[in-house]
Amino acid sequence: MILTAPALVEIRDLNFAYDKRPILQGINMTFPKGKLIAIMGLSGCGKTTLLRHIGGALKPTSGHIKVGGEILHELDQDGLYAMRRKMGMLFQFGALFTDMSVYDNVAFQMREHTDLPEELIHDLVMMKLNAVGLRGTHNLMPSELSGGMARRVALARTVALDPMLIMYDEPFAGLDPISLTVVGDLIRRLNDALGATSIIVTHDIQESLKIVDYVYFMANGVIEAEGTPGEIRASGKQFVHQFVHGEMDGPVPFHYPGGDYRQDLSLRA
Repeated sequence: MILTAPALVEIRDLNFAYDKRPILQGINMTFPKGKLIAIMGLSGCGKTTLLRHIGGALKPTSGHIKVGGEILHELDQDGLYAMRRKMGMLFQFGALFTDMSVYDNVAFQMREHTDLPEELIHDLVMMKLNAVGLRGTHNLMPSELSGGMARRVALARTVALDPMLIMYDEPFAGLDPISLTVVGDLIRRLNDALGATSIIVTHDIQESLKIVDYVYFMANGVIEAEGTPGEIRASGKQFVHQFVHGEMDGPVPFHYPGGDYRQDLSLRA
């Protein structure tokens, strides 16, 4: 890996299975401090399952994940909760609390995990909202926001406690082109401003390759390819090429495997 900064997250020989069905197989990844890394691949290839491991929601069948020098699955409950307070998570479609105002959504973690006075929480909330361009929405309810605005409020909530590690699960899903560009730019700028490490799970090739430092490309629970955005764009691997360029046919076929087409038609006749 060409990124030489010290590692914040290290994944070594990670395997995971639901019962006997393998999901992740021999995963090795490194996420350096201060960098923005994308994990890409088709639906069902194990990307979100990997995020759940990094957040400590799942334990590996074998191998380990080390965050900040600590092996996650060896932490007790208090240790895991302490580690999670250093993480931020932007869920698909934002997942704002619908019965709370924008202000209270962003203030939620500060009230839950700190003893800060309300005066200071107020200033911090307004600063986070200002960072995403939405200070004027603090009294609105989530139902009064557009999809792009809701995603930006969710981003402000994600960075409320200045986490060392920020994870994004499909942050661009459902956004219009303008909102998509705005959110992508915010992800890059907030990562750099906080000195955080960010991991993006995404299908959005073009926007992601503009902002990330490195890419891991997954298929069927293994790492199919990795490299800088330029290396991924120029990859000679057929599977990666098909995914990056959005081609209909290739290693991922258009037709689901089936019997002889003419025979199927004659049987129906």
